[in-house]
Amino acid sequence: MAAASFAESAATALSFEDYSLYSNLNDDELLQLAIERSLTDTSAASTGIATSTSTSVNSSVNAHNNANSTTTATAVSTANTTRPHQRPAASISRPQTSSHNPPEAQSGAHYSSPNPPSEKPPDPKTFDGYISHFMTGSGKRMVAYRKTDGTLVHIGPEPEEEEEPLFKAIRIGDAPRVKVLVMGPGTNLMLPSKPGWLAIHQAAWFGQDTCLKVLLSAQPGMINKRAARGETALLVAVGKNHVPCVQILLEYGADVDIPNYDRETPLYKACERNSAETVAALLNYGAAVNSQCIQGWTALQEAVCRNNVEICEMLLKAGAKLSVANTYGITPLFTAAQSGQVATLRFLLKHGADINCQAPDGATALYEAAKNGHEEIVQFLLSQNADANKSGKRGFLPLHIAAQRGSESIVRMLIKATSKARVRRAGISPLHLAAERNRDEVLEILIEDGFDVNAQLSEERMRLYEDRRSTALYFAVINNNIDAVEMLLEAGASPNLDVFRPQMVAARMGCIEILTLLVEHGADVNASIPTHPTTFPAIYMFSMKYLSMFKYLLDNGGHALPCFDCIYGNKPHPPIKTTRSHREGLIDFDGTMQQPQQNRGVQFCEMISAPSICRWAGPIIDVLLDYVGHVTLCSRLMEHLDSYPAWSVIKDKAAPPRPLMQLCRLQIRKLVGRRCLKKLPLPGSLIRFLKHVEDSPEDFSF
Repeated sequence: MAAASFAESAATALSFEDYSLYSNLNDDELLQLAIERSLTDTSAASTGIATSTSTSVNSSVNAHNNANSTTTATAVSTANTTRPHQRPAASISRPQTSSHNPPEAQSGAHYSSPNPPSEKPPDPKTFDGYISHFMTGSGKRMVAYRKTDGTLVHIGPEPEEEEEPLFKAIRIGDAPRVKVLVMGPGTNLMLPSKPGWLAIHQAAWFGQDTCLKVLLSAQPGMINKRAARGETALLVAVGKNHVPCVQILLEYGADVDIPNYDRETPLYKACERNSAETVAALLNYGAAVNSQCIQGWTALQEAVCRNNVEICEMLLKAGAKLSVANTYGITPLFTAAQSGQVATLRFLLKHGADINCQAPDGATALYEAAKNGHEEIVQFLLSQNADANKSGKRGFLPLHIAAQRGSESIVRMLIKATSKARVRRAGISPLHLAAERNRDEVLEILIEDGFDVNAQLSEERMRLYEDRRSTALYFAVINNNIDAVEMLLEAGASPNLDVFRPQMVAARMGCIEILTLLVEHGADVNASIPTHPTTFPAIYMFSMKYLSMFKYLLDNGGHALPCFDCIYGNKPHPPIKTTRSHREGLIDFDGTMQQPQQNRGVQFCEMISAPSICRWAGPIIDVLLDYVGHVTLCSRLMEHLDSYPAWSVIKDKAAPPRPLMQLCRLQIRKLVGRRCLKKLPLPGSLIRFLKHVEDSPEDFSF
């Protein structure tokens, strides 16, 4: 008996769960699942395991085979475990309602336990616990009953709600039938069919004005009763835009100002539905025009958002205030500009709205119109003398936000109305924002209008960026925007203003085209980084992985000699120090403390020993030797050259004496300057030699 009971329970549990969650499994998979569940049930009697497994398997297979049929999970269970007290499958109705609760809510149930959930659902009105609704992956609507401690009491298909005769008659508009039912014995019009939903709400929802009259004549006291969300029949009728029903309810004395739980009144809802006829009817019955919803919006603000001038005019005549702001401090005028509603914007300004009113964040109507790209609104506001020099809390003017958005026509309009002195006080130029967002067309417009291409961010705004960028050129370089870089450089932008120079950014990204543009326009290839001092040009740290770029920098004035300066020379070097505190006090190998080299910075031999760079140490040193005379390689550089046999020729190249041709080349470049080399009256092959465009040495004779 224990085994039979357990098998019966397992079959029932699988019929409820597997019908929906495991309907995609084949018979073999369901068989394995049922066996595993039966074997792991520690509470089952050991003598009944085999019987339980067999019955569970049959239930699982049958549930799977019927997964796509119209039979419910309960019907599957009934088919496999014949029990006299069960209802037939036909008594289980199809579900109608759904919920968003996920199926995972079932995870706490042990369906293979000897005490499965009951098959008869509890009475929802008396059930002590909570009820959850969910939809299975196959689209079945389910309901679960759980106690307060989480114990599952019942789970099954959601029963179909049987529509009451009165509500059905109202829905189809059968007024005579409604009258008969209303006048019949035992009919209580104050009894809801579902939470708060009375017959009067049903009539208002479906727009059955004749049925509505019958109901109100029979029970006028229910006219202002509220449904689950606090809505009255009047609010329901307004929301569905059933004007005849609205008129009937008003004639029968419905309260025009009762809101729902979101504090939306019928007048507000009528403006939301853009129904001028309903608004007029409500105003004729004295609806309050300045009531605010839960977010502070008034009926006027909603009408403005819908661009309905007719409704706005009615509301204004009824006493609507232009200055009432919502929860976020937004007035109707601001709403019109923000949503691009020209007609209502004209109407509000005509009736005295403040064109320069500001939201709590400082934004004006002009600012919001520019931000949202409403050209017609911007043009109209400027024609009405809107102030283009009012900034928000971030300090941005309408011109800033238009440049950031890339609205060319709006930028052209705002340039004429914006003070350049006011732009400078903002601490950021529209050029910065246009370059940051790659708005090349806007960038060109601003340059043509004379905005300073070398304008720098204020100290406060610089601190917002970790790299302390300050110029529009830097933004263009870091975005790898070659066109913008060229445009700014041609307009006179200096590449030497930022703390971390744009040429270093270009070298780090490996963009030789941008680096070439910057060098050609005077970028200092020997610049240092104040926050990270080095004894050699800092740009080398980012370019040595690209030997062609590294050579280009040396060809264009990069200093090579500092790369061979080392305070240790031929003596052993201490271990590489990675922190500033370690570098401030260096201990020599003889045990003596050296003088702190606080301002020395990182040496070239230390930098080239980094794991990510040392594999290229030989070729890098080889290139550097072409740009220096007599130098001595320190012990660490020698270690690198000794680490690879093929690099021994580089050691020979560094050994004195250096070739006379090399020394002459260095001296000529020093005396003449690299920019004047091509003007020298010398053969082309010699000019190429001086420029480090190497030909064979045999080509030269003196």
